[in-house]
Amino acid sequence: MSREQILNAAVMLALVAFPLWAWATDEPFLITLTTKAAILALAGVGLNIALGLGGLVSLGHAAFFGIGGYAMGVLASHAQLYDPILETPFLIEGTKSMPIIWLVAITASGLAALAIGALSLRTSGVYFIMITLAFGQMLYFFAISWPAYGGEDGLSIYVRNDFPGLNTLDPIQFYVIVLALLAAVLFLTSRLAKSSFGLALNAARQSPMRVETVGISPYRLRLIAFTISGMITGLAGALFADLNRFVSPTMLSWQTSGEIMVFVIIGGVARLFGPVVGAMLFILLEHLLGGLSDYWHVYLGVLLLLIVLFARGGVIGSLAGRGKAHD
Repeated sequence: MSREQILNAAVMLALVAFPLWAWATDEPFLITLTTKAAILALAGVGLNIALGLGGLVSLGHAAFFGIGGYAMGVLASHAQLYDPILETPFLIEGTKSMPIIWLVAITASGLAALAIGALSLRTSGVYFIMITLAFGQMLYFFAISWPAYGGEDGLSIYVRNDFPGLNTLDPIQFYVIVLALLAAVLFLTSRLAKSSFGLALNAARQSPMRVETVGISPYRLRLIAFTISGMITGLAGALFADLNRFVSPTMLSWQTSGEIMVFVIIGGVARLFGPVVGAMLFILLEHLLGGLSDYWHVYLGVLLLLIVLFARGGVIGSLAGRGKAHD
């Protein structure tokens, strides 16, 4: 077992042990805090597929995060008001079922990622960054001007959505759902990185011309990776909105895209558990320093600067050495 695999196992153990300790000591707030970290980690894992495997620096991933959030908000709000979304011969109603909401969120964000990626991936470098940012801002301003679902004020959901056999209002049971989804996505990401597709994508990141000469389209590889990345980030958005029982245009803002990227950079780009560690550190700093100053992001900026200058592999890369990423 490599050093990175040991670190990954330790992080997963912490994600299991800490909420159990909080539950045993009757600290529901700490469970909710860990749930938030796990959901943001899931969004980071999604971005890491595009950034770490595909080398795609996207500043528009908040678009997929927000689409997932609004998918939850729209379906749940119509369900709580007993108001159908569309009154057509094929009646479309809202729902409070988490699996159905997740399916809609993944599908909607995946289609959006496919469309945005199909256009954005015709460029590269700074042009790709700016186009993804532009698409994200377009959706952000659309949400602001969408009065049917709260507009700039956002949309409140007064009930927690349902999952078969569990009481989702219980913080520890909701956390179990989030942790199970995070573990499943981490496993799938690990398998994806080691698959023939993942190896081809990594090769396309390093030398697109060589990949093209053997008959593989780098554009197609990147588009598939970008779409998968958007789907996972959309799932995280639906969970985040469900956790807060609130969705707003802020979820679509470029600041949210930047925060998701910060998780990946702090933990380690292309490292399987890099976004998980990054999200945990972000939430820890927010919790410990947020009460001391409204400008706690200054300390986050210092940490990010130190990592970029002295620890290019992030926290996981620094502790694991030069081991293979996505172990």
